Amino acid sequence: MHWLKPNDDGSMNLESLQLDIVGFLAILGEGSVLANAQVSTLSRWIFLPRLIPAPQALMRPTRPIRLEPVPGHVSGIFSGNYRDSINHIGNIVSDASNLAPFSVRVVEVKRTGEQPLKSKSVAPLTIVLLLGFALSVLLLAISIWKKDGMSIIATVLLSLLSSLIGYGNKWTLQLPRRKDKSVKVPRGDVVIRYPKGSFLIVRCDEDVARELYFAPESIEYLLTHGPAYRILSLIGTVMLMGGVICLANAQIQVQIAWAGSYMLLGSGYWIVAALPGKLHWDTSCYTVTNECLSDSDMDKKGYPSENHTFTQALWKAIVVSKTTGWVRRSDACPDTRAWEDWLNAARACSKDVRLSDKENSTGVKTWEVPDWDPQAYLAELLDEQAKIDDKILRHGVDEV
Repeated sequence: MHWLKPNDDGSMNLESLQLDIVGFLAILGEGSVLANAQVSTLSRWIFLPRLIPAPQALMRPTRPIRLEPVPGHVSGIFSGNYRDSINHIGNIVSDASNLAPFSVRVVEVKRTGEQPLKSKSVAPLTIVLLLGFALSVLLLAISIWKKDGMSIIATVLLSLLSSLIGYGNKWTLQLPRRKDKSVKVPRGDVVIRYPKGSFLIVRCDEDVARELYFAPESIEYLLTHGPAYRILSLIGTVMLMGGVICLANAQIQVQIAWAGSYMLLGSGYWIVAALPGKLHWDTSCYTVTNECLSDSDMDKKGYPSENHTFTQALWKAIVVSKTTGWVRRSDACPDTRAWEDWLNAARACSKDVRLSDKENSTGVKTWEVPDWDPQAYLAELLDEQAKIDDKILRHGVDEV
């Protein structure tokens, strides 16, 4: 950008100001656009001609074939199923990825209708889409008013580019269903272990567990032909290049309006990307009912039971599940004799767990935590194991 130079009469010469940087503003903000790219292309609003920052982010050589999973371990309590990641939709419905370390939460999930899971018609994403459309109309009006042909072409190319991208990326979500429902199957209850050592116990039937956690969801694109999509991306790339070139040659007054528009749009997409993902999804086809443990914090969202150590959190997950098979299946604890004895004791103590009388006063199903110190008992077992290991090192296995 050149410095402003005054005319001979002292007035400012705007013709000396070149805002070539406006073209760069049009392609900045790729991260905020990609943050909600999949849910935005699920909505029909994607066809609306509008301005979007960083449109090249949606012109990928290949399209995703599944939704991005979330790190974690999902174990079926009774079914024996196991996944080393959490399905994107399951994580959205459960809404537990922000649990504090070593927290335990219990929910019951039921399907309440046959309607598909979809994006919300009115959501924060809708606001920024409509903002892009409004700015597109405004810039077109300003361009016509200023009789700026280059800006008119840039507005048309960059606005129609979003519709072209929308057609190439529009998709529908297909969740897997169990075909033969006449056969009785075990309950679908699952335990989800998150990387920070927190647990979510989901009480549900097998159909819900299959849809949300174990069977992969499928993406069905409106444009199914792969080569046709790549040709579409090539056309979109040419449109983007043409729009940026025309924008760089527009009048300075119009370029200032373009710069302000892209700064506003970039800020809007950044704010939306920072919001929780569940705000963009319509999950009304599932009913999530929070349950709690007798020591849960009833003032916090989801009634989590917060603990100081992973051992305490694991014990409370066993209290609700009453089994320990899923612990081994998901490698939730070391494979040692001490831990094996601890799991046996935890399973035995959890057998007598009953619903707490607390439910009568709060209206929330509450699981009574037995009066047992899992941390102290594990410390005793580890101490015994350490002594045995020390003897083995000193005298050998036969002597011990």
